[in-house]
Amino acid sequence: MNDTTFREPDASLVTITNVTYALHALGLAIGAFGTASVVGAFLFGWPSIIAVIINYVKRDEARGTWLESHITWQIRTFWFALLWAFVIGAVGALLAIVLVGFAIWAVGFFALGLWAIYRIARGWMALRDRRAVA
Repeated sequence: MNDTTFREPDASLVTITNVTYALHALGLAIGAFGTASVVGAFLFGWPSIIAVIINYVKRDEARGTWLESHITWQIRTFWFALLWAFVIGAVGALLAIVLVGFAIWAVGFFALGLWAIYRIARGWMALRDRRAVA
């Protein structure tokens, strides 16, 4: 979709979208530098949960603007991370009896953490450039 087909969003909505990216980044940083895991802090920490709630509240306001893609991007990042965390956890649990599950947990959650960092960084850079994220 061409960026010129979007209507210009309110400046306050751009600010709020920056805040939600910052909250997601804070959740990731808490996991990276704290005692929690990156994925655990991203999915279950208050910063990301607040960010997703704000995303849902502001979704209608962003509709038809280039920010709509950012709201959707953040919501999907959160829910897909949760889905993959459950998949990794379940597969790891099933295979833990043969010790392979522990490696699946370690590698899987590490990769999922990198994926979440990538998604938030890519989206935030697109927001900085005032363009939709795809």
